[in-house]
Amino acid sequence: MTVVGGGLVQAAVGGAVGGPAAAIAAKAGKTVRTRVRPRDAGWPSAKEWGKLRQVVGDANLLRPSALFGSCATDANGAACADVMKNMRNPFYISDQPGGTEVSGWLDAWTPAASEYAVAAHSASQVAAGVNFAREHNLRLAVKGTGHSYLGTSNAADSLLIWTHAMNQVRMHDAFVGQGCEGKVAATPAVSAESGAMWIDLYDAVTTRGGRYVQGGGCTSVGVAGLVQSGGFGSFSKGFGTAAAGLLEAEIVTADGQVRVANACTNPDLYWALRGGGGGTWGVVTRVTLRTHDLPANFDYAVGKVKAQSDEAFKQLIARAMDHYADNLFNPHWGEQMHFDRDNTFEISMVGQGLDGEQVKKVWEPFFDFLKGSKDFTVERLVAGAAPARLWWDVVAREARGNHSMIRDPRPGAPASHAWWSGDQDQVGAYLHGYDSLWLPATLLKKEERGRLAEALFAASRHHQLEMHFNKGIAGAPAEAVAAVRETATNPKVADAFVLVIIADGERPSYPGLARPAMDMAAARENKRQIDLAAAELRKVAPEAGSYVSESNFFNERWQEEYWGTNYPKLRAVKKKYDPEGMFVVHHGVGSEEWSADGFTRVDIKQS
Repeated sequence: MTVVGGGLVQAAVGGAVGGPAAAIAAKAGKTVRTRVRPRDAGWPSAKEWGKLRQVVGDANLLRPSALFGSCATDANGAACADVMKNMRNPFYISDQPGGTEVSGWLDAWTPAASEYAVAAHSASQVAAGVNFAREHNLRLAVKGTGHSYLGTSNAADSLLIWTHAMNQVRMHDAFVGQGCEGKVAATPAVSAESGAMWIDLYDAVTTRGGRYVQGGGCTSVGVAGLVQSGGFGSFSKGFGTAAAGLLEAEIVTADGQVRVANACTNPDLYWALRGGGGGTWGVVTRVTLRTHDLPANFDYAVGKVKAQSDEAFKQLIARAMDHYADNLFNPHWGEQMHFDRDNTFEISMVGQGLDGEQVKKVWEPFFDFLKGSKDFTVERLVAGAAPARLWWDVVAREARGNHSMIRDPRPGAPASHAWWSGDQDQVGAYLHGYDSLWLPATLLKKEERGRLAEALFAASRHHQLEMHFNKGIAGAPAEAVAAVRETATNPKVADAFVLVIIADGERPSYPGLARPAMDMAAARENKRQIDLAAAELRKVAPEAGSYVSESNFFNERWQEEYWGTNYPKLRAVKKKYDPEGMFVVHHGVGSEEWSADGFTRVDIKQS
């Protein structure tokens, strides 16, 4: 066990010493029933907040405001103009302590700034915040970038541990985890503090380092949060999940201790951190991930086709699934096909390891089928390969006339900071509904494909389906599948060929943002159609499972769907390292013991 900053921090804000469960139980004396709010008598006094300020530094104890708080006080002021100009910039939003990249979810959650925030620059400052929250019985929230559909980094009346400033990235030629010396072989790796985004790693590892790290697709997603949730990227079919690539983590647990977790040190916590859900186990301050040899090329196939009738669309769906099963169900290809209720079919597939001629050979028969039929109107069909090292290099893309990435336009922004234009609609979105389910690879058997195609067509009558093939691990190399099975992610992901996402929403609707009134009836009907589409797919995959980071806020079977047979073991790890529920997020491990807002203990169980 590694302890950082123990002396000063514990003396100043009363940190516990010893094993996690024993220390917290001894300190608390009794089970916590409720957290305090600012209006409660037990809320820390100004003097007590001042003691925390002395430990973390005056500039690092903040009073966050709502993202559009400045517009409420002065709609014509410079601060309001600044946020209005930047509200579709994910990097700007992540720079705000009160920012959330999603602006809310119908009947689910609304962004609300914390009362105070520790803007941490070190694990010892994180520990100071955790200790203070425990001693004063405060609701804790943890945020790196604020990229959470379910609002798990957002909690009113809370103390926020904000790790955004902890963003250093370091490459290793030969990494061995603490306590693993002589037990495991050294491997190339990259370490990143928890506030780093995936574009920071891709820039260091791929653009400048010539290697590959398995991470997320959205460049503004936080590294630590993605790893804890499982973590899929465009090339997961070839390299597995981010969670499976985790070699070591540094984490501040509920007792204020800074621990290392890897295969040799705290291995149970290490297992839970690999897919057991973000914001649940403590505050992760650093992760170290395996890196891989970089393929020569990354590949792509894009297109848009409109079927002229329902019957033609049924034929197209069946042919697309045949093409996927026969040519794309392998380590090379991931990302998406979309089936829409207006009979539109879109391709946005990404691959790795093939050259241009090989890509052409894979896609030409399917493209010829689409182009050769009068039943389809083809808008675009293109496939090819590009140098892998330049994939996330926005400067190189722009030099070639490729504007698929959008730069952070603010003066002084890192030159590498850019997001995919295809992700633009997610920035600031207000969600009406969302669901996801893994479809098992058994549905790709020839005798099952007809049933699969019928279910996809029936579901598409209600809402667009996004088929994320990279978010199902079946078809990946055997070693990648085996590594994913060793994580805390629902084991069903290893047998699934795709994650189907069904989701919708509308333009930003942040509190304080002036905008026309929302059509609530239309929004609720949109949600209903999403639910109906998901129900059609569950007819062929009734025990499908769902991906925790991209799922239904109202999922009543979340324990089983998110983690399957791994849930009892995750509960045991939670009891060991956080017996009093310091870290509570919506539908996180152990959250069934707490009210929806995380303030009141409602069901104490010993299991």
